[in-house]
Amino acid sequence: MVKPVTSFLKRFLIGRPLKSTELGEQKLNKAKALAILSSDALSSVAYGPEQILLVLITIGATALWYSIPIAIGVLLLLTALILSYRQIIFAYSHGGGAYVVSKENLGKYPGLIAGGSLLVDYILTVAVSVSAGADAITSAFPNLHEYNVMISVVFIVFITILNLRGVTESASVLAYPVYLFVLALAILMGTGLYNILTGNVPAELHVPLGTPVAGISLFLLLRAFSSGSSALTGVEAISNAIPNFKSPAAANAAKTLMAMGAILAVLFSGIVVLAYYYGVAPMAEVTVVSQIAEQTFGRNAMYYFIQGTTALILVLAANTGYSAFPLLAVNLAKDKFIPRMFTMRGDRLGYSNGIIILGVLSILLLFVFGGKTEQLIPLYAVGVFIPFTLSQTGMMVKWMRGKPKGWVQKFTINTVGALISFLVTIMFFLTKFTQVWPVLIFLPLLILLFHRINKHYEAVADQLRITTCEQGIQIEGNVIIVPVAGITHVVMNSLNYAKSLSAHQIIAVHVPFEREEEAVFEEKWEKWQPDVRLVTLFTPYRSIIQPLTKFIDTVQRKANESNYKVTVIIPQFIPKKGWHNILHNQSSLLIRAHLLFRKDVIVTTVPYHLKK
Repeated sequence: MVKPVTSFLKRFLIGRPLKSTELGEQKLNKAKALAILSSDALSSVAYGPEQILLVLITIGATALWYSIPIAIGVLLLLTALILSYRQIIFAYSHGGGAYVVSKENLGKYPGLIAGGSLLVDYILTVAVSVSAGADAITSAFPNLHEYNVMISVVFIVFITILNLRGVTESASVLAYPVYLFVLALAILMGTGLYNILTGNVPAELHVPLGTPVAGISLFLLLRAFSSGSSALTGVEAISNAIPNFKSPAAANAAKTLMAMGAILAVLFSGIVVLAYYYGVAPMAEVTVVSQIAEQTFGRNAMYYFIQGTTALILVLAANTGYSAFPLLAVNLAKDKFIPRMFTMRGDRLGYSNGIIILGVLSILLLFVFGGKTEQLIPLYAVGVFIPFTLSQTGMMVKWMRGKPKGWVQKFTINTVGALISFLVTIMFFLTKFTQVWPVLIFLPLLILLFHRINKHYEAVADQLRITTCEQGIQIEGNVIIVPVAGITHVVMNSLNYAKSLSAHQIIAVHVPFEREEEAVFEEKWEKWQPDVRLVTLFTPYRSIIQPLTKFIDTVQRKANESNYKVTVIIPQFIPKKGWHNILHNQSSLLIRAHLLFRKDVIVTTVPYHLKK
C-alpha cells in the first residue's frame, strides 16, 4: 500500500492537481506580485544601510556622515536599474531578464554568464534569507543557536512546499508579512522624522554634514558604496517573472517594478537618515534597525513588532528565488543549456522541478557554509551585479543597433547603469576577494556544464533527425533470447509471448552454477519445451550477467550479417505488494540495466503479476 500512502501525503501537502485550462487562475495581480517578487529587495533594507556603516566606522564615528552622500549614490544606481529593467520588461515581455538580454545582444557566452550567475544567485537568495531569519530567531533565543542550520532547513522545506502548491497560494500567504514589514518601517520612519523635526533628538548625537575626517579615501568610499549596493539585490526578479503576471503582463510588471523601486528608495533612505541623526554605529550583537527602533520607541510592543516583521521578511525573502529561479531555468532549458525537465509543469501548474532543485541546492549550500550569513552575502551581491552589468550593456547594444525613437535617452540610462554596476562589481573583487573568489571558479565550470549539455542535445537532435532522402535498415527477421531461471509460470508466460512474435528462432538461455544442476535442468527442459532450443552457460563464478551478455554479443554479431535483430525477452514477476520487492534479488532488473546500453539489442520485459 505504498503508493496510496505517498499519494495521500502528496495531495495533503500540495493539493489537488489543476487542469491546464486553470493556468490563467495562477497568474498574479499587481498587489500579490509586489509582495512575492519584491520581498528580497525590500528585506535588504534590513542590512544594506548597515553594510555602509560597517565600512565607514573603520575610520571613526565622525566618518558616519558620509553615509548620506553614499546613500544618494545608491539611490542613483537604483533609479538607473529600475528604469533599465522597465525598458527590458517591454522589450522582452516573455521574461528571461538579464539572460535573454545578454544572449540576444552580446552573444551566447555573455548570456550564459548572466544566466548562470542568476541561477546561483537565486540559490544564494534562499540560503542568505533563511539563515538571516534563523539568526534573528537565535539572537532572541540564544539556546537555539546550535540549531541554526536545522531551523534554516525547516524554513526552506516550508517555503518549498508552499510554492509547490502554486504561485497564487504562496502569494496569498506571503503578502501579509511583506506589507506588515513595510507598515512597520513606515511607522518607524514617520515617528523618527517627527522626533528629529520637533527637536526631540539631541544634535550632539551626530556630526554635521561636511565635517573633515582624517584618513578618509576615495577607495574606502567606493568600498562603502559597493557594500551598500547589496541593498539592490532582487531588483531584477520582476523582469525574470513576467509570465507570472496577469494580462497585460508587461504593463503590470512595469507598474509593479516602479512601485517596488519607490518603496525600496523610501525605506533605504529613511533608515540611512535616521541612523545618521541618531548617531547609530554598527554593533556585533544588535542590528542598526534594532538600535533605531529602540531609540524611537524603547523596548515596547512597537519595538518587538518591528523586529518581528523584520525577521519574518528576511525569511520570506527566499520566496523571490522560488518565483524567479524556475522561470529563468525554463528559458535556459528551452535553449538546451540545462535539462529539459525544468520546462515541465507540475500538478499545481508551477515548474515543480525547478522549485524542488532550488530547495535541495539551498539546503546543501547551508550545510557547506554552516549557515553563516556573513560568508554568503558577498557572493550573493557579486552574483547579481555581474548580470546587472551585462544586461545594461546588452541594452546599450540594442539601442545602438536599432536606434528607435528616443533611443539616446534610453542609451544614456543604460550607460550610467552599466558603468556604476561594473564599478560595484570591480570593487567587490578588489575589497572582498577572499570572500568572492569562488565566483572565478564555479562560474567557468557552470558555463562548461551548460556547453556540454547543449552539445549533447544538439548531438541527439542530429542523430534523431530524419531527412527525406534517408532510408531505414531493412530487417529480415528476429532472433529472440529468453533468459530462464527455472521452469515456472513466469518463464512460460514469456515463452508464449515470444512464440506469438513469429520469430526466426527462439533461444532459451539458462546459467547454472553447478554441473549437476546443468544436466538436471536440460533433462526437464527437453520434456517441458522440446520445440524451444535451450542453451546452458555454466559458470563457476556465480554471475549471470557476464556469460549471458557474452552469449548475446555472439548471437548479435551473427544476426547482423543477415540483417536480423536480436530481441531479449526478460521474464519478471511482479509481487502483489510493493514492499515484497525487497525480498527478491531483482535479477531481471540487473539484466535489463546491462543490456540497455548494448547497440542493436532490443530489450523487452514481460511481467507476470502474482495474486497473493
